Amino acid sequence: MDTSILSDKGYLKINAVSSETLTPISGATVEISSTGNPNIILERLTTDSNGQTDTIALDAPPLEYSMEPSDNQPYSEYNIRITSQDFEEQLISAVQILPGETGIQDFSLNLQTSSQPVFNPIVIGGHTLWEYYPPKIAEAEVKPENESGEIVLRKVVIPETIVVHDGVPSDSTARDYYIPYLDYIKNVACCEIYSTWPEATIQANVLAIMSFTLNRVFTEWYRNKNYNFTITSSTAYDHKWIYGKTIYTRISQVVDSLYNNFLARPNVKQPILTQYCDGKRVTCPNWMSQWGSKALGDDGLTASEIIRYYYGSDMYINSAEIISGIPASFPGYNLTIGSRGDAVIQIQQQLNRIARNYPALPSVTADGIYGENTANAVREFQRVFNLPVSGIVDYPTWYKISQIYVGVTKIAE
Repeated sequence: MDTSILSDKGYLKINAVSSETLTPISGATVEISSTGNPNIILERLTTDSNGQTDTIALDAPPLEYSMEPSDNQPYSEYNIRITSQDFEEQLISAVQILPGETGIQDFSLNLQTSSQPVFNPIVIGGHTLWEYYPPKIAEAEVKPENESGEIVLRKVVIPETIVVHDGVPSDSTARDYYIPYLDYIKNVACCEIYSTWPEATIQANVLAIMSFTLNRVFTEWYRNKNYNFTITSSTAYDHKWIYGKTIYTRISQVVDSLYNNFLARPNVKQPILTQYCDGKRVTCPNWMSQWGSKALGDDGLTASEIIRYYYGSDMYINSAEIISGIPASFPGYNLTIGSRGDAVIQIQQQLNRIARNYPALPSVTADGIYGENTANAVREFQRVFNLPVSGIVDYPTWYKISQIYVGVTKIAE
């Protein structure tokens, strides 16, 4: 990219944890350079006790490049190299920075186990709205339920893990990745749309991605074809998913707020296979257009109105009753100063367990009383895990605490 056109600023924050224990890696050195000049270090940072760096500003292209299709690349690209004693060095190349947006770049570092350093750079592929990827092969949006073995589940269940086959279905050499459901949705959304877009547009696209994914889960689409994965990273068959992809906070927070939602039609049990295309290079009647949904968001339409504009007036937003791998469902009300009871005890106990992996989080007394100490612990948790910092356990915070708690306890086992 021509650096002379970088007139705006985007933002980046680094998270580093041990792949073996999910424990934050403090004191790691992070070096950032432009992909165009990789030998010139633009920023050198050090991770804190939470394994995180400060949020830094980096040059980015003008905002308008991501707001309309054009011949100008809408993001700048950087290399991020991280080194830490006792861990293998890691490089992620072509990290995409959008103007005005904060990207979170996660590193999961392996312990150094041999005298010969292991170095496997990760290269992030281009965004689907910028690079060319094969267009989606059309499918029926509802799978027939009268064929033996095709429909497996009785109810829509939010899975704990998505198994992503990183290639076309028939490629037996492609690697399978086991990814937490919400992390998968966030990755895909960051690959498929721009975080600079209106919030209603982001919500509509996230709901389409969730519904499509849950259709694959509900029908066990690939397992019924004798594959041992849930979904692929091929745009011809499913969604784009990129290992190591930077996650943007606006998209992340939208996904967290929509955790158990999907799109449905009356008298259809399964989530709808909501297909879409970019709407410029590829047109797709009766599917959602990504650029078109952006224009509708600019016009003030809500997510529901955008969805119905493309998929019809009988499409509605539904929610799954069951979320796998979560100790308990959200109680239906926010926990805040003055709250009492078993739900408060659960959150206090989970925060205390998470604090064993994240020692900067304050411990609290698990007494079932939501006081200022608990609120402070929640604020620090929200800050570390990139949620709006309120000190209130709302729907997204409840499930994020549950997700991290389950992760650290499983690693310990």
